[in-house]
Amino acid sequence: MKLTIVGCSGSFPGPSSPASCYLVTANDGERDWRILLDLGSGALGVLQRYLDLSDVDGVLLSHLHPDHCMDLTGLHVAVHWDPSGWTAGRVPVWGPAATKKRITTALDMQPEMDLDDDFEFHHWTAGEPIEFGPFRFEAYAARHPIAEAYALRIECSEPDGAGGLERRVLAYSGDTDTCQGLVDAAVDADLFLCEAAYHEGRDDAIEGVHLTGLRAGQAARDADAKRLLLTHLPVWNDPNRSVAEAQMAYEGPIAVAVAGVHYVV
Repeated sequence: MKLTIVGCSGSFPGPSSPASCYLVTANDGERDWRILLDLGSGALGVLQRYLDLSDVDGVLLSHLHPDHCMDLTGLHVAVHWDPSGWTAGRVPVWGPAATKKRITTALDMQPEMDLDDDFEFHHWTAGEPIEFGPFRFEAYAARHPIAEAYALRIECSEPDGAGGLERRVLAYSGDTDTCQGLVDAAVDADLFLCEAAYHEGRDDAIEGVHLTGLRAGQAARDADAKRLLLTHLPVWNDPNRSVAEAQMAYEGPIAVAVAGVHYVV
């Protein structure tokens, strides 16, 4: 399983990265499968550096803030209006119950278009596993000021070259403050992609919105995750400070996500 950082800037696109979007690729022995974790503002253009949009097999939305979902509007244009004809069929989208309404409102087309022509919408049910190609993914309730927010756990079993299967786990925090769902999503994860939008000492008065590096490290420690990759840092954050905070709680390998970098899970 390979993770490509399409966008990792916190809350809005930065000068070197779109907002949240992560491409996950795995092979089932017959072909590569490609899913997106979030599709935030500015991500769709950069995504095309890595694939043709018709090769997107599915989109998994953690929540419906614009920096995590808004470029689904652009994907709709690609699916619906491609003059050469879109032959890949409807794109499966997993997200909160209001996903279709949110994107329809953002498009504000008159007359209103039925997005079911272009997308196959599925609603998250916390704790309910979903099988899709070589992936098995599951949503866990997160703690963020929006009606529904989820941390995601993506498991994959790929051929190991010796006739067997090798299981790998990628956990993604979405946007969240400390909560049990975050830890449950990341238990024994090979790679824990975790937001750290806040700094200790600077943002202490704000609760229930984002993690600091320290709280991300605590979650990784409590989940016994094997690697921690900090993401969703806004442009005013010092990445070195975020890493130093995480090291106060977590003894495993820590890095900061950078747009354009690939990771093997």
